Formats: sequence, C-alpha cells, structure tokens
Amino acid sequence: MYIRTDQRKDDELRNVSIVRNWQDVGESNVLVSFGQTKVLCTATFEKEVPVWMKGSGKGWVTAEYEMLPRATSSRNKRESRKGGVSGRTHEISRLIARALRAAVDLEKLGERQIIIDCDVLQADGGTRCASITGGWVALRDCLEWAKNHNFLSSVDDVLINQVAAVSVGILHNTPILDLPYEEDSKAETDMNIVMTEKGEFVEIQGTAEGATFNRSELDELLRLGEVGCQKLFSIQNVS
Repeated sequence: MYIRTDQRKDDELRNVSIVRNWQDVGESNVLVSFGQTKVLCTATFEKEVPVWMKGSGKGWVTAEYEMLPRATSSRNKRESRKGGVSGRTHEISRLIARALRAAVDLEKLGERQIIIDCDVLQADGGTRCASITGGWVALRDCLEWAKNHNFLSSVDDVLINQVAAVSVGILHNTPILDLPYEEDSKAETDMNIVMTEKGEFVEIQGTAEGATFNRSELDELLRLGEVGCQKLFSIQNVS
C-alpha cells in the first residue's frame, strides 16, 4: 500500500484556505491555498460584453491564468518576453473560464462581462483546480459588488451553481486525492475533476501518464473527486 509523504489519507485534501479581500483593489479577490500552491484570483466587472457578443442579450465570464516567474523552484521567463502565451497557459485559462461560466446564468447577467485573473504565486500541483475553486468565490463576491452598485437586482438569479475542482490520480496502483507536485509528477494516471454542488460534472480531464487505468479505477477516481469537491464546497461557503 502506498504511504503518502505528508501522511495524508488517500481521500484527504491538503490544507485548503481561501482568504477574501487579500488585496485592497478590484471588485473582489481571494488568495486560495491548496497546501503550498497559492493562487491570487481577482474579479473585474465590466459594463459591456466583447464586441462579438453585443446585441446578444447575454453576458460573459472569462478567465486569464498565468504563473509568476518564481512560482516554482527555478525561474521561468515571463510569457510576455517569450512572444506570446503558451499552449498550456491558454488551455488552462479556457478550462477555468468554462468552469466558471457553468456557475452563471448568462442571460440574467445581461450584457456585462466578468473577468477572473488567476495569478499563480506559488505552484506545488493543482494550480488549475485551485484557480477554479478560488475563482468561484471571487466570482460570487463580484456579483455581490455588482448588486451593491445597482448593476444587478439579485445575485441568486445570476449565480445558479457552486463550482469547485480537485485533482485525483493513481500512484503506485493507489487512487489518491489532491496531488502535490511530488505525487503528480510520478502518477501513473492524472485527472482533474470539476463539479457543481448538485453532484454534476462540468469537466473531467484524465490521462494515463505511465499506465492505463480500468473502469473500476476510473469509478474510484470519480468518487474521490466528488468527495474532494464536497469538502471544497464547505470551505467556499465559510470563507
């Protein structure tokens, strides 16, 4: 049986915290920590939608994700200095945006846009899951800001789902929850699960990194993902 280096149980999250209003600027922001992974999620409310959406009667929620140069043990060059956003960064930004759009009734948002910026201050695995989980809290608070400033009449009409995300994987033939980098880099199977509080899946990203996985292992990974997301919903609600 695999014994995790931090002595956690297979279905146990790392220490997770969500600190609201970590910065003094912006409509809303949170600092979310999954263990040593730390992401600053900042929400911006815009009174107009992108040009391609004008006249649709619908609003939009989008996201931008990026890692600071020293978010990891060695410095990475800023992507702006490399000539453009990497494929990985673009893919994660789109994932976060899709996940957070699942939380919102875009028609009731009206022709307004909310942008969630997710800046990774420190990376130790699960940065996209932390971004989605913290991004939902920033989104909720941004909608409250919009209501308080008379842009919305109700938050409950617009915010239709609670959304969180967590990583799962198989390491040494053992399905485990919420992998730090040390485990993620060695996992035979790596998966990210995005869910709503109703138990519905928004997205499942799973890959056989070192070995294939069977249906019973997949079922166990999905179960672990649900266990983790339910715990994250509770943390989001008390933050």
